Amino acid sequence: MTDLLRTEQLVKRFGGLVATDHANLVVRAGELHALIGPNGAGKTTLIHQLSGALAPSSGHIHFDGHDITDVAMHDRVHRGLVRSYQITSVFKRLSVLDNLALAVQSRDGSSLRFWRPARAERARYEAAAGVAERVGLGAQLERVAGALSHGEQRQLEVGLALALDPKLLLLDEPMAGTGPEESERMVALLQSLRGQVTMLLVEHDMDAVFRLADRISTLVFGRIIATGSADEIRAHPEVKRAYLGDDAEETL
Repeated sequence: MTDLLRTEQLVKRFGGLVATDHANLVVRAGELHALIGPNGAGKTTLIHQLSGALAPSSGHIHFDGHDITDVAMHDRVHRGLVRSYQITSVFKRLSVLDNLALAVQSRDGSSLRFWRPARAERARYEAAAGVAERVGLGAQLERVAGALSHGEQRQLEVGLALALDPKLLLLDEPMAGTGPEESERMVALLQSLRGQVTMLLVEHDMDAVFRLADRISTLVFGRIIATGSADEIRAHPEVKRAYLGDDAEETL
């Protein structure tokens, strides 16, 4: 596998606080890579830097063979680096279909044609309906997004990211706030995307992480202390001490 994303000695300081401490992360093309760590470890700060929402204090970010450290957030999206958020971000007054159609429009760079209904943009809406089917919302195209359950809104948010045709999808706690059934649907959705899009998953649901991830990196105090398979991470003494606990191999 080739490296799709690579950070080199990435540092982010907020005054005297070092939130990312010379972090070296490699995500290979085609894999589902999980990023785990305790609260306050710097996971979301790292994701913000990868997406372009925050500029690193030092270090470099390489994506798809290019140094994108100084590339603007919207340009990263156009290059195929797309993220979802911890807090659900959908247009709650619009239908599922219209939410996804806006994302497709953003991807294509098209604008609405004056004096014609938006629904006349047939190809755009057909693409949006296809994405809805892909994330399990094909039967709810006309439903207002605000009326969806929390888990369904999370599915829609993944759909909004997929509609941008990403090469790498950054998923920031997609199961946050979901119940067991909704979490299981999200796990099934992410499993269905395996091999179609490269994913970097930040998630606290360790059962889901160990079921889904091809490789896992552990972030503690802003520094990546280990990367490996699920079995390797379960058995890693420093990871167990810092995050998983001494009984990790027996319980996960």
